[in-house]
Amino acid sequence: MQLAPEDALRLNVLLANKPQAIRIDESRLIVHGLAADGEMHIQLNPNCREEQYIRGVRELLSGHVLGSPGGYPVYLQRWTRMGQMRDESLEELLLLGEPEAVVAAVCAPGMTNELARRAWWAMEDADNARRMLSTARIAAGSMGPVLAAYLYEHLPFETEVEVMVETVKLILQPGLLSKTVHAEIWKRAARKPAYYIGFLHALPDEIPIEAAAHPNASALGSELRDLATNGNRLAAFINKLMSPTGQACLATIQLALKKPATQEAVTLTLEAVRRYFAEFRPQGDPDLTWEELLMDAEDHLSSDDPELAALRKLEGMENTLRGARLLSGVGYGMLRPMLRGTSAIGSLMRRKLEPVMEPFLCEVSRLRGK
Repeated sequence: MQLAPEDALRLNVLLANKPQAIRIDESRLIVHGLAADGEMHIQLNPNCREEQYIRGVRELLSGHVLGSPGGYPVYLQRWTRMGQMRDESLEELLLLGEPEAVVAAVCAPGMTNELARRAWWAMEDADNARRMLSTARIAAGSMGPVLAAYLYEHLPFETEVEVMVETVKLILQPGLLSKTVHAEIWKRAARKPAYYIGFLHALPDEIPIEAAAHPNASALGSELRDLATNGNRLAAFINKLMSPTGQACLATIQLALKKPATQEAVTLTLEAVRRYFAEFRPQGDPDLTWEELLMDAEDHLSSDDPELAALRKLEGMENTLRGARLLSGVGYGMLRPMLRGTSAIGSLMRRKLEPVMEPFLCEVSRLRGK
């Protein structure tokens, strides 16, 4: 379609000035362009239905950037939201004035801090912020704190457990927010336990609460440290687990599972637990039921692993070693028999899970010396 002559002229001038990004305010009929020295604005003068006119503007942009007015949808559909955009195409996507193109760009592994700045100008959106913060180079760059601050401000409005956990996990990355903000998020977790799960994933060794060391920590500490100094990785982990740091993590596990609301909350917590105890199972998720995990823990205790054998000689260590091995294997496998074929949530879900969650939480308490 033909745009109004003055609009076509201004848009071509905008493109000739090589903008860094373009966005379209459809409600106010304004095209915004980001340049190195500021912003440009074009007030549109539609000569037909506004929706049709906006489509015409995007066709002009696509024709200039991609070489074909009708090429944009087909060009993008194969890659959008899949993280498979070619790195050299990312700058072009930010010039199309199309929200879906911005989403495709932020999903791409080749996003840089500079491109993140442009994409954020083009489309401030919580999902986009999460996608970009999941890229290490962006989280570590100047855009990291900007995106984290935005997500922190919008965190109270998130309602889905997975989104809350992912958001907390991302914004707790080092260097993004202050310790004061971390403490505020922790305080809010009393009302939104999903935040506890985010801490378990992001900062299991920096939980912002005071916890006492394990009752046996003083008696075994020197022996555990000696073994750790000699290269015993399991001893180093058990020494940490018995310290106030490890005990705070165990207390947080209990808080997260005190009254979980959804199956996702339980599963995400167990994933964090398994990752924390990974030293005892470097091969990863075994996908075992609770009964199978119990048998596996007994077999492991009697194995000929030299690091484990050295720890077995310490007084009262057997239950700790068994518990650590058990918790290193927890996951959806232990929930599957109770949750198969059900979408239960809340109190009904918790009743269904009692046969495995009660003994699991007993193991956590035992590792706390209670």
